[in-house]
Parts: sequence; C-alpha cells; structure tokens
Amino acid sequence: MRALKTFFLVTDLGFIAYWIITALHLIPGEFLFHDYHNSLAVAWNWSFLPLDLAISATGLTSVICYQCRIHHWRSLALVSLVLTFCSGLQALAFWSIRGDFDLVWWLPNAFLLLYPLFFIPGLVLGSGRVSGSFKTQ
Repeated sequence: MRALKTFFLVTDLGFIAYWIITALHLIPGEFLFHDYHNSLAVAWNWSFLPLDLAISATGLTSVICYQCRIHHWRSLALVSLVLTFCSGLQALAFWSIRGDFDLVWWLPNAFLLLYPLFFIPGLVLGSGRVSGSFKTQ
C-alpha cells in the first residue's frame, strides 16, 4: 500500500490543487491548453471537476480507511483507480480527436491513464502490487 498511498496523495492532492489554481486563473498563459478561451473548451475542461473530485474523495478516503484498518479501503481504492484511468482516457481521447498533441497536457493525462493499470490487478486479485490485507472484527 505504500506505493499506492504515494500515488493517491500526489494525484488526489494534485487534482484539488489544479482545480483551485484553475478557479483562481493562476495558470500562466503559455501553459493553457489550445483554445482555452473558447467557451466550449472551457466547459469541457470544467466537466471534469465532478469526476476529479470523486477521484480525490475515494482515493483519500481509501488511504484513511487503510490507516484505520477499515477493510473497505480496497473497494474505495479500486473505484478511485478506475475513475482515474477513465479521466486520463477521456482527456487523451479528446486531444486525439482534435489533433492537439501538447506534451504539457498529454503527459499528466497519460500518467492518469497508465498508473492505475499497475495497481488494479492487485486490488482485484487481493494480492500482487498492493499489500495490506488484514482481518477486521
């Protein structure tokens, strides 16, 4: 769970920070995605807010449950990882359809797409890359 906890903390706190920075318009102009000022592109970006907050909520709650020895941590972790994968997939699909290949946006979304794949099998099978099984009363 140590590696997964690190990924959750970085990703989930990163999502929260991203949305605060975005809401406060603190992203420098050179790092804004293509057509950032297009209202449709802005709406598309903001449509990820509920998904990203759900990812953060389930991931951080999973970490807390693990630390408190609450066995539901695995289910929450799995939900968080699947949602994270979907978030990265949807963003990359959108950029691909548009033919927009900016590494500033592709790399973080590729990370979101790929890192869950290393942990999902262990959670589904109850072993492997994710350790931390314990009995509850």
